[in-house]
Amino acid sequence: MRRVLTALEVPVLIAVPAALAACAVLDLGQSALLSALVACAALLVFMGGWEQSKPAPRQVMPTVVLAALAAAGRILFAPIPSFKPVTAICIIAGIMFGKRSGFMVGALAALASNFFFGQGPWTPWQMYAWGLSGYVAGTLAARGIFERHPRAVYAWGFVAPLVFGALLNGWYIIGFVRPLEPATIALAYAAGVPLDILHSVATELFLLLLYAPWVRKLTRIRDKYALRFEAGGV
Repeated sequence: MRRVLTALEVPVLIAVPAALAACAVLDLGQSALLSALVACAALLVFMGGWEQSKPAPRQVMPTVVLAALAAAGRILFAPIPSFKPVTAICIIAGIMFGKRSGFMVGALAALASNFFFGQGPWTPWQMYAWGLSGYVAGTLAARGIFERHPRAVYAWGFVAPLVFGALLNGWYIIGFVRPLEPATIALAYAAGVPLDILHSVATELFLLLLYAPWVRKLTRIRDKYALRFEAGGV
């Protein structure tokens, strides 16, 4: 089962934006619900794979702690829309502890913090989008991209919030914008651009503040307790 779930990770990640695009093109009834079900299926694949891997408590702890810090940071900065440390912490988690840990940090942070902000049909989308930020970071780290090109961390830190915004805006558009035409789609996306840019700027600032000191501390913890996840790290 674990191998099956692992093999499904990339297909389900791709299936979510593909479902959004299909719903937009076909203008299906109940598009928001249909695409949300695909997002939920992706989350179940990752959570099932995490459970099937049967990680030891010492391996679970870094992911849980980072998710809690991300959720607390989101709540702390609640008065400032889109100015949150969540994406930066997901990226750090993915780099330090692997792509699955990065995904779980994003998913758990969104779920936990929404007990404060309010749960709703947007929750699985936030879980998926923040999880994707950490997953991609972990994948790039495993391939040595960040080691060879340290500035690539900040490049992904700027792009990841734009991807987050595109996914959340896409879900909103197919579910609630009518008529679904190029002009209305463009206007809806344009309305979200300022907040998406602010999200990117915030992520860059939090990476500048947190990345180097957290990586040093997390590296010591990872080495001291022999934590070995997917290949990656710094």
